[in-house]
Amino acid sequence: MSDAATTKSTPPTVLSLAQLLEQQPSTAPASLVEPGLLPPQGILFVGGEPKVGKSLLVANLALSLAAGVDRLGFSIPARRRVLICQFELPVPQFVSRLSLMRRALGAAADQHLLVDTRASGHLLSAAQGLNHFVSAARAAAAEVLVLDPLYSTHDQDENDTRAMAALCQSLLRLRDASRAALVVVHHVRKSIGRHEIGSAFRGSSALHAVGDSYLLLTRPAPQLATIELRFQFRYAASLPPRLLQLDPRTLWFSSTDKQPAVAAARRKVEKADITQALADVGDKVRYNQLRDQIMNATECSKRTAQLAISEACQQGWIARANGQYHLPL
Repeated sequence: MSDAATTKSTPPTVLSLAQLLEQQPSTAPASLVEPGLLPPQGILFVGGEPKVGKSLLVANLALSLAAGVDRLGFSIPARRRVLICQFELPVPQFVSRLSLMRRALGAAADQHLLVDTRASGHLLSAAQGLNHFVSAARAAAAEVLVLDPLYSTHDQDENDTRAMAALCQSLLRLRDASRAALVVVHHVRKSIGRHEIGSAFRGSSALHAVGDSYLLLTRPAPQLATIELRFQFRYAASLPPRLLQLDPRTLWFSSTDKQPAVAAARRKVEKADITQALADVGDKVRYNQLRDQIMNATECSKRTAQLAISEACQQGWIARANGQYHLPL
């Protein structure tokens, strides 16, 4: 084939502003989830501490998108084809979870919600793994692609900015090749501030370069099913925090204006609280056991319980030996 023929058959990649404006739709396309939570071909990061409900919320969102219905207090303008790539549950167990959630929708999402049953073992950080996800998204004709969780899709050091930047480039290539929006479930740093959102995610300096929206789940009260959503958007004004309540019978979250009753009852953890918590769990307990017992007994935050244990050790109220805590002899 001649150079002239090759040039003629290949569309130009450098375009003038006038050409770009001709290709631009007369009105901006609506977000897949309004207001501004998931732009078309955008990247939404969903994060929070372990067991706070990230995967449940994202499954709710995926079903809502596939059914084209609003069940979370967000507007879903149209039904979308959604491909879920999840790595935490065996496929039969995950399908059982979806089946329970499906009862609230009937068959509305059945043909538009798809699951990659071979997602496990494929890494975005490797060319072969990236090709797998691109092929799966194209086979599903996916408009939304869910990755849950991100750490299962790579073998990089999340404390290494260069490694995370390379992983983010893989996310961009996946988005561009699939032409789908991405919903990425990711974990947060161990200690985060009250007003942190996008910066709370592991590898945040790199993630900030690619994310369009950030949704952070926190639990105002550790023993309640209420979670608080905090938002940060790149292209729109962020929404005020929102409270959701989980129905354990249906596994659906729903909006609630009810503030957790224990929020105003929090107080400083005293010496008696710590020694009583230790006595309640046993003579010798691990750190996590003691921390959780203090949280449950005093209705305090994880951070408060951690500081209380540290102070108790310094003051000699409790002792630590061989990784276990006990009352002084």
